[in-house]
Parts: sequence; structure tokens; C-alpha cells
Amino acid sequence: MKNRYEFTMDYVRYLDDAGDPLDELPALAADAGRLIDAYRNMVLARTLDQKIIALQRTGKCGTYPSVLGHEVIGTAIGQCMDRHDVFAPYYRDQATQLLRGVPMVNMLLYWGGDERGSAGWELCPQDLPISVPIATQCCHAVGIAAAMRIRDEQRAVVVTLGDGATSKGDFLESVNLAGAWHLPVVFVVANNQWAISTPRGLQTGSETIAQKAISGGLPGHIVDGNDYFAVSEAMEHALDRAHGGKGATVIEAVTYRLGDHTTADDATRYRSADELRSAWDRDGIKRLQSYLHHAGHWDAAREKDLQAHCRDKVEKAVHVYLEKAPEPPAAMVDYLFESLPSSLAGQRERLARKVEGGVS
Repeated sequence: MKNRYEFTMDYVRYLDDAGDPLDELPALAADAGRLIDAYRNMVLARTLDQKIIALQRTGKCGTYPSVLGHEVIGTAIGQCMDRHDVFAPYYRDQATQLLRGVPMVNMLLYWGGDERGSAGWELCPQDLPISVPIATQCCHAVGIAAAMRIRDEQRAVVVTLGDGATSKGDFLESVNLAGAWHLPVVFVVANNQWAISTPRGLQTGSETIAQKAISGGLPGHIVDGNDYFAVSEAMEHALDRAHGGKGATVIEAVTYRLGDHTTADDATRYRSADELRSAWDRDGIKRLQSYLHHAGHWDAAREKDLQAHCRDKVEKAVHVYLEKAPEPPAAMVDYLFESLPSSLAGQRERLARKVEGGVS
């Protein structure tokens, strides 16, 4: 006798590229205030993104990974999470971090090479700092989720990553542990089609990213990552599952990386202008804006005011960032250990003396 195992992966989308409903919208669509807040956050994230890239180009910021094309995913995550949940971000989560209360000045400091940008998050102080190493934040997420389960807390961890990160052992091992231990964690994969310069079709043989959840016994869902309603609904269901003690979920949010991998990359070397142009036609911010217009919740005057507000808010944060005095050189060793080892104490003292004496 042969047993046969089969699975299906549904792809959820509510709006077409023009912002028109394809089906009955989920209940959250009735909350006009929530939709407008979501749109405002997306525009703010994109405005900040454009400014940081400009700063990098003029030598006022370090290498930076653009959020362009990920604003819908990040905003939906940020709105759905409870304040007491824990966010374990990767490096393209500016839209979520804005909603989690991370000041724009902190983001600017971090990408400017100042580690003070990773501290002082008053609204959600247990959120993790940005993870640049690929997929390591998944291990941190399941560790935190395990602690929540041991303490019998009705909280959850949301961890984000790109499609390339799902080929790393850190992700696969974390999915396995989350399934085996029934952990309250939500894995959100922003499938933007590119792992730096490696296209989605070459970096994994898996037909979908979401089906990798099956290896850990977890449910996997695929949503249009440019569709605010689809991502929000999937997040709400996954968080309800986690908060209710039913375990983890993997969400694959399909989008497209509209910018370069980072400001150190040139995507024109490995993808065509036609492909990028087609992706812009599916832009999630424009899609939600069109929906709001059609529903009577938005107009040109409000758009003009929003654009001006976002520019002003970003410029004020940039001014504070540029005026921030740098930390002394000795700070490079001050935050590595709880107690400074004797092997570093002498080096720190010599460095401080050189600085005080004006020796370079």
C-alpha cells in the first residue's frame, strides 16, 4: 500500500493593479482610518528612503538597502502587530520600524555607521536591532518565541527575511524548531525576486517559498505583497494563531525589489529595463492610493498635504542626524561586553590618551 502526500498553496489577492477590487474585501477594508494611516506610512517610508539614498550619494550616509517595493508588506506587518509582540527585522524593514516607534533619526544614525541608532526605542524596547547577516534573525526569533511559550505568554515574534534567506540553514532549522515546539512565531518572507543579483528561479528549486513551511509541519500562505488587504489579512490570521497557542506560520509576500540591492549595487547589470517597468506597474503604494481615491477617502489636496508633511518630517530628522556629534573613538569597545576584558582595557586607555593628547 502506498501513501500519497499532496499539498496546495493558495495565492491571495484582493486588488488588481489599478486598485479595483477583484473580490469581496476582508472586514478590515471597512476601517477607512486604518487604510489612510497605512497609506500615509507607506509614503513616509518612501520619502525617507529617497532621502537616505541622496545622503549616501553625497557621502553623508553609508551603504544603504532601499525599501522601494516593500512598503506595503512592512506597513501591514507594523499595523497588525501588538505592541507587546517582538519584531526581529532584516535590513529592509523601515516601514515596519516607523510604526514600531523607531525614530527616523535612529535609522539615519544606523545607516550612517553609528550604532546609537540601534538603541533608545521607547515604544517597543524589546524589538531586535536590524540584522544584516542573512537569516540569522530567524534563530533569534525562535529563541525568543520559545521563552514566550515557556512563560505561557500570549505574545508572538514576527521575523522578516528575503527570498534568498530561505535557502539558508538558519531559516530551515528555525522553521523545523518552530514546528516541533509549536512556537508563537510568524515568518514573513518578502519574495522580491532577487537575492542580490541571483534571480528567484536560480537560488532555489522550490516552486514556491511558502511550501518550505511544510518541512516543519507549518501552514504556508502566499499573498500578493503589493496588496495591502491580502498581506494584512494573512498577518492577522497568523498572529491570531500564534497568540492562541496554535503555533507558527510562514507567509510568502510576493513583490519586486524596485531599487538596487543596496547603494553599492547596480541592478541594471543583471535585469532588464522592461522587467523593472512592468514591476512599477504593480506598485503597491499606487494601488492603495487608487483604491482610496475610488472609495472617496482621498483626493489631490490631501495628497499634496501629505507629500509636504512627509518631506518636512524627513528633513527635520536629517537635520538632527547631521548635527549629531560623533561618539569618541573609545566607544568602539564600550558596548561589546558587559564588563570590558583586561585585554581590551589597556587598549581603550591608550586610545583615550591619544585622543586627549591630539595624537592621530
